Amino acid sequence: MPGLESIHLVFFLLWALIATVAMTAILEGSQGLGLSRLSLPFLIGTMLSSDRRKALVLGFVIYTIGGWLFAFIYIAIFLSVSIFTWWFGMLVGILHGVILLVWALPLLPYVHPRLASDYNGVTSQRQLEPPGFLALNYGRRTPLTTLIGQAVYGTTLGGFIQLHQTAF
Repeated sequence: MPGLESIHLVFFLLWALIATVAMTAILEGSQGLGLSRLSLPFLIGTMLSSDRRKALVLGFVIYTIGGWLFAFIYIAIFLSVSIFTWWFGMLVGILHGVILLVWALPLLPYVHPRLASDYNGVTSQRQLEPPGFLALNYGRRTPLTTLIGQAVYGTTLGGFIQLHQTAF
């Protein structure tokens, strides 16, 4: 199978944006439907601003840029194992989701200036509830919706590469 040298950066960035928008729609949609209270853009934005409206807008901008940057990590993973398929992208996305739920979100209270921790409750400075293990503090369906969102992200990127490989 040919390498990825023929993939144009513009198309790759477009599909990275599409994958990010799809994942965000699932995660934010699950919040809107009451399946989860997790909003990653809001958590990211509140790291930088105490104004909740500014934080949400800032968070979405940073989250979108992060989605683009994570796409390069996915490409590196695809290249390292020479598998360029939608299903491998889905597996990488699920692994990404597991890492997010098991490792990254539980550590977030230790670096986030406005997030309470499981050991120290809410204060006047730290007003946001901590995610907890698997982000279960944000709802019992949060792990499932997070894994689905991450799987869609990976599937979209892997599918784009697979489509590109078979088309050219």
